[in-house]
Amino acid sequence: MTNVLNRLSLVLLVLIVAIQYPLWFGRGGWFKVWELDARVSAQRESNKKLEARNSALDAEVRDLKHGLDAIEERARVELGMVRNDEVFYQSPPAASLQGSAVATTEPGRLKP
Repeated sequence: MTNVLNRLSLVLLVLIVAIQYPLWFGRGGWFKVWELDARVSAQRESNKKLEARNSALDAEVRDLKHGLDAIEERARVELGMVRNDEVFYQSPPAASLQGSAVATTEPGRLKP
């Protein structure tokens, strides 16, 4: 009788393992679901960063289309442009301040 119960227990254990295997390791198993969930979370974070970048770019495009201030700021910062009626003052970086080294220019011209 115990021999039959041992065999029956072994058969039932094998059947339980056979049924559980696809649940954990199969195509749609728990491990795949957890992996896909992690990938979805990572993609959502990436999407949030891209949406923030897109909104910043959209705001910049709107500023460039409707306002001259943004265009003027870009011309000053990126191209070093100065209006004709302005005087440009340039000071050296703080690390190289030994004396009073300030360069001035006449309107419309830059000095190094």
